Amino acid sequence: MDNYTEPKIHHHMLIKILTLLCVTAIVIVALFVATKRAEPDHQFSVSATGKVFAKPDIANLTVGIETQAKPTAAEAVKENTKKMNEVIAALKKLDIEDKDIKTTNYNLNPVYDWTSGKQELRGYQVSQNVAVKIRDLDKIGDAIAKTTEKGANQIGNINFTIDDEFELKAEARDGAIEKAKTKAEEIAKKTGMKLGKIINVYENQVYIPGPVNYLAKDMAVGLGGAESMPAPAIQTGENEVSVEVTVVWEVK
Repeated sequence: MDNYTEPKIHHHMLIKILTLLCVTAIVIVALFVATKRAEPDHQFSVSATGKVFAKPDIANLTVGIETQAKPTAAEAVKENTKKMNEVIAALKKLDIEDKDIKTTNYNLNPVYDWTSGKQELRGYQVSQNVAVKIRDLDKIGDAIAKTTEKGANQIGNINFTIDDEFELKAEARDGAIEKAKTKAEEIAKKTGMKLGKIINVYENQVYIPGPVNYLAKDMAVGLGGAESMPAPAIQTGENEVSVEVTVVWEVK
């Protein structure tokens, strides 16, 4: 009778099998956890805008001089400089400080004419603009009139701002959050949804309309004549300060 010998599993082969089983188990657990994490949370969000209206306390104005073409660049620069210096002096007489007068544009360009199909140099032209910040709003009309008297022939881009909007934005933000809460409660009531705690709040950017334009071009008598210009009535109105928020709730 032949002797039966039970096959033996080599020791290192057994270790390999056990290692493979452990790795497989780890991968299965990791995939399960990742799947659970990938599941979307039950959330509900509502956006709302809060608005506050307040009178502005600063007027921003662009004042410029465009000098007619002169035979030489030096003459154009000389005339423009003389008139702009007079314009700035007029602004300072209205108690507008140096820090509130800023040059924003200066250009010296040749001017050409076409004669018999040929381009001929007519002269040189200078244009210069300054941005003016007026903190006493009662002086807006005077600033326009006085600078025009001194030769300003490009005036515009009036816009009104509020120097410090921090408290106004805080008030608008509070209103936006309250509106979002009211809207969410109404939706939840009509749909049967149960809201949990607020888990996030986002503040969104709100578009503010651009400046109101007032253009006074070639208004000066003789581009700086002696006649007085009437001060135009400029209405400041009110500024709108808006804050939009998105509030996110947990849904039970």
